[in-house]
This record gives sequence, C-alpha cells and structure tokens, in this order.
Amino acid sequence: MEATAELSYALNTFYFLVCGALVMWMAAGFAMLEAGFVRTKNTTEILTKNIVLFAIACTMYMLVGYEIMYPELSNFLLSGITAENLENGYAPSADFFFQVVFVATAMSIVSGAVAERMRLFAFLLFAVVMTGFIYPMEGNWTWGGEAVFGMYTLGDLGFSDFAGSGIVHMAGAAAGLAGVLVIGARKGKYAADGSVMALPGANMPLATLGTFILWLGWFGFNGGSVLATATVSDATAVANVFMNTNAAAAGGCIVALLVAKVVFGKSDLTMALNGCLAGLVAITAGPDSPSPLAATIIGGLGGALVVGSIVTLDKLKIDDPVGAISVHGTVGLLGLLAVPFTNTDASFSGQLIGAATIFVWVFVTSFLTFKLIGFVIPVRVSDEEEEMGSDIAECGLEAYPEFKA
Repeated sequence: MEATAELSYALNTFYFLVCGALVMWMAAGFAMLEAGFVRTKNTTEILTKNIVLFAIACTMYMLVGYEIMYPELSNFLLSGITAENLENGYAPSADFFFQVVFVATAMSIVSGAVAERMRLFAFLLFAVVMTGFIYPMEGNWTWGGEAVFGMYTLGDLGFSDFAGSGIVHMAGAAAGLAGVLVIGARKGKYAADGSVMALPGANMPLATLGTFILWLGWFGFNGGSVLATATVSDATAVANVFMNTNAAAAGGCIVALLVAKVVFGKSDLTMALNGCLAGLVAITAGPDSPSPLAATIIGGLGGALVVGSIVTLDKLKIDDPVGAISVHGTVGLLGLLAVPFTNTDASFSGQLIGAATIFVWVFVTSFLTFKLIGFVIPVRVSDEEEEMGSDIAECGLEAYPEFKA
C-alpha cells in the first residue's frame, strides 16, 4: 500500500510541476502578445514589465502570499514525504510552484491594460501589493476555503471556479480597470469630438505567437487544476479538461472573427486573437463538466462578447491597448455564469456573489493602491515622455533601433 501511495505521490507531483511549467510559459505568451499590440516605442518597457513582474510575483508569494492564501499548506512547504503529504498526494513545494505561476498570470493581465502610459516603477510597486496581498486575500476566500470577512464561505453558497475565470482572470481585469481609470487614456486615443482613434500595434506576428503560446500554456492552467493524474478517473478528467479547453479556444476564435467581419466589414486579426483568449477564459471556470460541443458554444459566446466589450469600452473612453479588461474581465464573468449550466453543484446566486466579492475587493483595493502610489511617485509618464516613448524615457533602450515609430 505504501509503495502504491509513493508512486501516486511521484506521478501527481511530476504532473503538478509540468503543468506549472506550462503556466509559467504563459508569461512568455503575455509578453509577446503585449509586445505585438503596443507601438514600437513602448516595446522594451512592456517586456521589462513582464519579466520583472514575474520575478516579483514569485518572491512576494513566497514571502507572504502563500501564507495568506493557504495558511495550512504553507506550514509543510519544505517538508518531504510525510504521512500527511502522502495522503494529499503530492509534494507541497509542487503545489506552491503551481500556485505561484497563477499569481503571475493575474498580474500579467494588468500589464496589458495600462500599457504605454504607466511608469515602470509605479507598476512594479503595484505588483508588490497585488501579488503579496490583494490576490492572495481573495484566493483565500475562494480556493483557500476561508470565510469572507468571517461571515461566509463562497463555496458554501454554491460558488465554483475550477481554474480561475474569476479568481485569476477577472481579478486581474479588475485591477487593470482600476489602473486605467486612475491613469487615463493614451494621448491621441480619443478625439475632441468623441471619435476613437486607432493606435495600431507594431507587430502582429509577435501578437499571434503570443496567442499560440497562451493557448498551449492554458492546458497546464486548466489541466493542472484537476490536481492529480495518477488514477484512471483523474487521468480521464485531465483528458476531458484538455479537450474542452481546446474546443472553447477554437469556438472563441471562429465566432470573434465572424462577428468582427459583420461589425467592421474586415477580418480583424486582433479580434480573432482576442477571441481565442476569450474562449479560453470563458471555459476556465468549468472545463471539467461540459461536453465538447457545449465547451465550443461557451467559447463561442466568449468570442462574441469580447468584440462587443472592446467596442463598448472604447465608447466609454476606457483605453485598454490589448483588450485585457474585456478578455479577462467581461468574459471572465461570462465563464462564471456558464458553470451552473453544466455543473449542478454551482448556483447562479453563488456565482454572482462570488464574482461580486472578487471584483469589489480587487477593484477597490487596487484603485486605492494606485492612488497611494501616486502620492509617492508619479504613476503616469509625462506628456513629453509619452510622445518620446517609454523605451527611451524609462529604459534607455529601443526594441527596434533600426526603425522609428
């Protein structure tokens, strides 16, 4: 019996680590996607944000975040094979690694939303607070199973979020929205007559590469959330999650392209890319329970919604260069609300209460954090620096020195 338990422990631990590595690879996807969607003069700075935010997330979650989110598990972080760990089925350090890359994913969403006008070190200061406190707190109330403000447990109310449509993606979007409202729109984005001016990204091949990387990494994101693979039932569950994750991404891509063609009269690549991601976000709350067709439909709904959300936010003059708020926030809510259709353990009231709890907590604390940072250092670059570009103003290095924006 002990030999069987140790084999299961080894297989589950290895699976956790592989899936964590796939989610870590999503950091590269976000970096490439954002580098493609910003203008040439802001490319180096956005890449700097992405690499440093990952390092900050790993450090802050190790120092305080994991203890806040999972206080019981953190006590066993450096332990080896013990009777309790064998019962859990995997090494605690593997769980930490898997969880920390989720923290970095949430923070990466913020990076895209505030791109091209937020100062680098103001952003990094926010990353310290987001990854060390804001995200771990709401993670504790949801995946950690603790009562919210000592009153209730979200899971007891019928809230279910399998891999993080709300806990990770909507949380990142809420923080991004707070940042956008504090720092404002990019210069030249909205004309005096209210019309929206296009500020196209510099590198669509990079953006497409980033989307493919994210699509691949999402198999670790959702598949790893099964938390085990050493039994027949666990392995079957993993396979179903992979299948549904892929189906939703495909549905989102197709529907977003078709909707964009109808609305704009053109086959908009940026909408197709965001449609892929929208499909992935939509299915993340419940990839374990739908049929492949249902997963495709959920992804397709996400693809249609993201096009409408991006257009609507522009009309509201909420400037989001990469569509992060729409992809991860609007569609994240859709993903949560889709769960009760295929999972009888979830309720619409529970999903709404959970979504509201996550959004209000993250948005309010993020808004206050951005404001407080503004009392210490400027949050937004100056008009001259924005015109010059953050690459030279903040980093002293151009990404494409042979070309000019």
